[in-house]
Amino acid sequence: MTSTRAQAPLRHLLALVGWSDDLLQRLVIEERPKVLATPWPIGPVAAAVLGAVGIAASRIHEIRTGEKRQVTVDTRAAELAMASSSYLLLNGKPAKQMEPFTGFYQTAGGQWVYLHGNFQHLREGLIKMIGAGEDPSDVRRALLLWEAEEVEAEAIRRGLCAARVRSRAECLEDPHCTAISRLPPIRFEKLASVQKRELASGGNGPLAGLRMLDLSRVIAGPMAGRAMAEHGATVMLVSSPNLPSIVPLVIDTGFGKRSTFIDLDTVHGRDLLRSLVLDADVFLDAYRPGALELRGFGPHELARMKPGLISVSISAFGGPGPWQGRRGYDTLVQATTGMAYRENRQPRLLPCQPLDYLTGYLSAFAAMVALIRGHEEGGSWHASLSLAATAQWMWSMRDEIGDEEPYPPANPGPDQVSDLLWRHDTAFGEVTALAPALRFDGEATRWRRPPVPLGSDPPAWPRE
Repeated sequence: MTSTRAQAPLRHLLALVGWSDDLLQRLVIEERPKVLATPWPIGPVAAAVLGAVGIAASRIHEIRTGEKRQVTVDTRAAELAMASSSYLLLNGKPAKQMEPFTGFYQTAGGQWVYLHGNFQHLREGLIKMIGAGEDPSDVRRALLLWEAEEVEAEAIRRGLCAARVRSRAECLEDPHCTAISRLPPIRFEKLASVQKRELASGGNGPLAGLRMLDLSRVIAGPMAGRAMAEHGATVMLVSSPNLPSIVPLVIDTGFGKRSTFIDLDTVHGRDLLRSLVLDADVFLDAYRPGALELRGFGPHELARMKPGLISVSISAFGGPGPWQGRRGYDTLVQATTGMAYRENRQPRLLPCQPLDYLTGYLSAFAAMVALIRGHEEGGSWHASLSLAATAQWMWSMRDEIGDEEPYPPANPGPDQVSDLLWRHDTAFGEVTALAPALRFDGEATRWRRPPVPLGSDPPAWPRE
């Protein structure tokens, strides 16, 4: 590898899963000028995570074929991948839309809170809780009568999304932040002893022939499925017909996947999912902790249902501590963990969503590592990740490798990164999106199908 700044996070990830630095010989990280408007070392960290995904895919390909494939990623493409949805165009126009309600609000005593209302039910719940009109200016006036701690606590109690903005020091004084600060970005657990499984070659792509059930929404979870599909896995996104969605994110995270509707609140729906599990290799759960377990699809139930199955769980604040079941998104975790804090100034989010995208790619890496462990030593494996643990890992990597200076005043526009954009004909229209950042033996990876609207496919595995 040639990027010295990416070495520390990459070696940390390899050591975390028990892999030697010898695997670095099959990876080249090309250093490019910084592109995002932040001093945070997003490029090196993103390149390290993507590089780890590439190494894992290369290792599976080697197990299946005996061939060692060379992996390449450049820091510019990796850094931009952390703002993927910002470069999504639909019929030539930006697809991403900003919700005017969502954002930072000042409270009594000069403190700040972040309110997330991108879904209507969350927005209406917060407005009702605060006792304000629907206009953001009404909300701002009403919140001046609230303490920031009260807003956060009441929102958590009601299952809504609000966070008190903390500095990093304040975060580390919190019992939950203290607990998750000790966690690695990925935790593995062997749920059962099962005989070793073969990873026979399945066709085009390192993961071809492997099947993944993707039960997730928004960004982090769906990105894990997209990354697996990028390397040839057959990924089935399972969505509820009763839950809202954000179309630009469905597109951004939907490349390479099949998509079906299953209502897990019905006996028929649960039976359908069980039938899919029996022929799956990986099961991803990115819903609120416990939601799928209550419906019979927790990690231990899955291991009994399909011995040798790999299960991956993603949450916002999961892990030990009082917030483990709390709802959350990238922006809320940024606010909570000090990433958005600015002393004596209005808080500001990073100009990308690295917690979502990094956690998504880390989850794909975890799934591949677990597949390799199942091949080498057997067992039903479960991997746990959270946006909050990723945030703490990002802080530790920033401490180790430092900020990037200078950095541009604004993110580049789509016209400035046109060399990295691909066009796709889809059921949504013409979609322009960032190409995959990884290259194998000099060639870019490719998705086998464009993104499709939710529920476009039947709840059955295709004949390969």
